[in-house]
Amino acid sequence: MRIAIVGLGAVGGLIAARLALAGATVSALARGRTCEVVARDGLRLLEAAPSGSPERERIASLRVEQEAAALGEQDVVIIALKAPALTRVAPVLAPLLGPETSIVPAMNGVPWWFFHGLPGLDPERRRRCAAAVDPDGAIAVALPPERVIGCVVHLGCSTPQPGTVRLNNGNRLVLGEPGGRVSERARTLVTWLERAGFDVDLSTRIEHDAWYKLWGNLSMNPVSAFTGATLDQILADPLVLAFVNATMREVNEVGTHIGLPIEQTPEERNRLTEVLGAFRTSMLQDVDAGRPLELDALVGTVTRIARAVGCATPNVDALFGLTRLFAQVHGLYPSAQREEG
Repeated sequence: MRIAIVGLGAVGGLIAARLALAGATVSALARGRTCEVVARDGLRLLEAAPSGSPERERIASLRVEQEAAALGEQDVVIIALKAPALTRVAPVLAPLLGPETSIVPAMNGVPWWFFHGLPGLDPERRRRCAAAVDPDGAIAVALPPERVIGCVVHLGCSTPQPGTVRLNNGNRLVLGEPGGRVSERARTLVTWLERAGFDVDLSTRIEHDAWYKLWGNLSMNPVSAFTGATLDQILADPLVLAFVNATMREVNEVGTHIGLPIEQTPEERNRLTEVLGAFRTSMLQDVDAGRPLELDALVGTVTRIARAVGCATPNVDALFGLTRLFAQVHGLYPSAQREEG
């Protein structure tokens, strides 16, 4: 199976390294120093070993290029980019896409394919909600939703330096196709990812899986970004925690309006978060590294979806505004992301 990874950051690098080590034919698109290092030295993978043992290190060999045309058509294209980059990158991926190529976005937030197969919405609401994610429809044209296998990532990893990826915690991926169908192509990909060492669930409700992850991340990530706090510090402050829980209740109300209610309470979800301890969220890691924040994908799209379905979200709106202002002041919110509201 020919698998191309678009983006060799933390998640993309982890998936690429493991698949290559498992025997798949893996290539990747990367830029700058990462492309240079991986082409010369391979992709370095660091994983935890049994207590008291040195960290396990492996080197994966794979082809890496800066242009899609150099790689040609693939069986599977796994997109592991930060959401702000997708509008720019999606149109240039055409050389990777043959008639049967599967597109697998391993990304945070509400994706462009999200409403394609979502039941329970009338056509006009579906159109308005889709426009909140992909305003001019350009992403859906470049990356057709009917070719998507959704991927929800439940693990923590990082890139200590270009060409090196470290798995910090977790090991789970959830895969599924919009609308609940299960095809042979999805089963084949699950087999390869399991062979690569991941714990993989094949879901018939991938939209719900994506919304559930968003529900847990939407408040914690931005709060950590503009305060610099780790998860345990957020959970320990009663005033901040009350605000976090209020935003989660609003997001669940929006989810109910689009047919994706969550039965769990914020308090129950917080007990699962406690296990992570002094964890630095991905958005806080982006602040540390000076990278653009995935603010629209995690929060801004929810405010726009809420307006599309007539749902009030004052706490989510406040969180979006505060974090957006922080990001703008620190140069972490590209002008292409900005909108009125």
